[in-house]
Amino acid sequence: MTCAACAGRVERKLNKLDGVTATVNFATERATVSYPDGLDVGALVSAVEAAGYTAIPPQPATQSTVDGEATDERAEDLKARFVIAALLGLPVILLSMIPALQFPFWQWVALALSSPVVLVCGWPFHRTAAVNLRHGATTMDTLVSMGVAVAYLWSVYALIWGGAGMPGMVHEFSLLPRESSTADIYLEVAAGVTMFLLLGRWLEAGSKRRSGAALRALLALGAKDVAVLADGRERRIPVDALTVGTLFVVRPGEKVATDGVVEEGTSALDRSMLTGESVPEEVGPGTAVAGGTVNAGGRLVVRASRVGADTQLAQMARLVEQAQAGKAQVQRLADRVSAVFVPVVLVIAAATLAFWLLWGATASFALTAAVAVLVIACPCALGLATPTALLVGTGRGAQLGILVKGPEVLESTRRVDTIVLDKTGTVTTGVMTLAGVVPAEGVDRIELLRLAGAVEAASEHPIARAIADGAAKEVGELPTVADFGNNEGLGVQGTVSGRAVVVGRPRLLAERGVELTAELAEAVRVAEGSGRTVVAAAVDGVAAGLLMVSDTVKPTSAEAVRRLRQLGLRPVLLTGDNATVAAAVAAEVGIPAADVIAEVMPADKVAAVRGLQGEGRVVAMVGDGVNDAPALAAADLGLSLGTGTDVAIEAGDLTLVRGDLRVAADAIRLSRRTLGTIKGNLFWAFAYNVAGLPLAAAGVLNPMLAGAAMAFSSVFVVTNSLRLHRFRSWAE
Repeated sequence: MTCAACAGRVERKLNKLDGVTATVNFATERATVSYPDGLDVGALVSAVEAAGYTAIPPQPATQSTVDGEATDERAEDLKARFVIAALLGLPVILLSMIPALQFPFWQWVALALSSPVVLVCGWPFHRTAAVNLRHGATTMDTLVSMGVAVAYLWSVYALIWGGAGMPGMVHEFSLLPRESSTADIYLEVAAGVTMFLLLGRWLEAGSKRRSGAALRALLALGAKDVAVLADGRERRIPVDALTVGTLFVVRPGEKVATDGVVEEGTSALDRSMLTGESVPEEVGPGTAVAGGTVNAGGRLVVRASRVGADTQLAQMARLVEQAQAGKAQVQRLADRVSAVFVPVVLVIAAATLAFWLLWGATASFALTAAVAVLVIACPCALGLATPTALLVGTGRGAQLGILVKGPEVLESTRRVDTIVLDKTGTVTTGVMTLAGVVPAEGVDRIELLRLAGAVEAASEHPIARAIADGAAKEVGELPTVADFGNNEGLGVQGTVSGRAVVVGRPRLLAERGVELTAELAEAVRVAEGSGRTVVAAAVDGVAAGLLMVSDTVKPTSAEAVRRLRQLGLRPVLLTGDNATVAAAVAAEVGIPAADVIAEVMPADKVAAVRGLQGEGRVVAMVGDGVNDAPALAAADLGLSLGTGTDVAIEAGDLTLVRGDLRVAADAIRLSRRTLGTIKGNLFWAFAYNVAGLPLAAAGVLNPMLAGAAMAFSSVFVVTNSLRLHRFRSWAE
């Protein structure tokens, strides 16, 4: 395909098949097709071939066809054609426009030099135009081929039959079409337009490859082979041969071959390409790891849990490709325009020729004006405006751990004015931690932690684990517990180093006849008022102190809320926790109490989102993508935070692989900037043609300059899109 009209033609041909829905992307040269089970893929390929093009079915997801090899070959071919066209065409332009260089019979030398340029270097334009004509269609190449052919054939006619071949014929320099006779030739127009368009197509091909670089880098992350472990011995096999449950070894500096769970060893993994997070993540036995991450530390033995197209890396790549294949609403308007543009331009060119001939102008002048109309009208930039911006924007997002589900998401980010933040796991870490210790008078803090931590270590309750882990960090190895007992919903008890220890809610101690001192009772009131969970400890029947546990606020959440406000959004905190805890968290991150919705059951989160929408607000929802999935789907814009799992990818419009809330602000910024780039590209593509057509029809535009301007309009659009590569995360 060479232009938006080609993509539109293939799309229409596919959509004529029963039950088929197709979208064709000019920039990525891919068709995304939904078709009924009974239809063979060969029928789709045949439909594309019937339109005058070729197609191959996609490769498996793990070996994406976004490898750029075809783009490289085309770029090299266009480069070779442009170099030859420049070497032969520039002398033609200089000879035609500088009278001082025009020696006797210079015009025949110009014909000899320009003929290979038009017929050989420009062959792709002519071949595509002929193929489409055979199928009863017209594209941008039809305009180019006709413009170049008319200028060249007129010149040949003028040289042989019109008197232009006589010795001493002189061309005067002019930026405007020349008002002259059949003794005039336009070889510089034919050679110049071909040369400039080849330059534009070559630069465009290179830019398209650069715009897809982020996705290729993502796909290249996967390891090529892996050392599997069987009977205590290692042997290397291709990654494609890995199966779920296989043990494999990851040495320092190697990539993790596929998603899995660490069985042996500890290390740090560099996850920057998957999540944008520059700080390596510590991993050990039981930790889930993703394929493509790099082992920065010790030797790991990993058991494969997902392989091939099921891995997180493959899911990310698939999501990015889906986004790039889609079309924003603004692009659909451009498609409708380009579908009728070429026939309209042909009519305008014919009308221009007829008008000037009837007005009394020479055939040479009328023909030149018509050629200028054909050349200036080619809206190649129109077909590149949306796809290139999407390629670069979604690719840059993938580098930062932001996955955009489709271009329609970009439209939503512009309208959103309220952003609902789920508390647990989004604003907070979602993991209970030991947040404070208050020993009773005369009790040593370390001894309190040692005894309470030992009893809690025997329990699997999240609060117990938080106390045990916090105690172990301060005390070291905890002693063993004897006579352990669990009081469901209240606490635990046991014997540690010969001492009777009870740890649990203050109510449990009261039931055992243990009363808290006035100081400890006041500490309980203050802690609960700040949203912390309080656990009391008694040793040998006497109150020994308090341990406070809380789900801590992520250190970046307050900054993220500030950033969201800067984007004009109103943050709202949504949680199932009680109002006291919710108010404490909201105050810490800078959300007013009036914007807190607390004590909401997971099933009622949808109603909370609907309530805000009922107030006339356009709502974005940020959640962890699992229990928040219904609310994410109900929101105008759903942002799944943190895990990059199957559910998160399916539930949200935007998936944020890293668990940093600041990335939500980055995602909205990047989406808005990508949408702005698309609109800017479309404006300039339309404005260029709208401004140029009247000038060409009025006979005040030299066709060669029109060809140069048209070629560079495509380059401008692609270059403007490439500016999205410079987008920087606030978290960087």
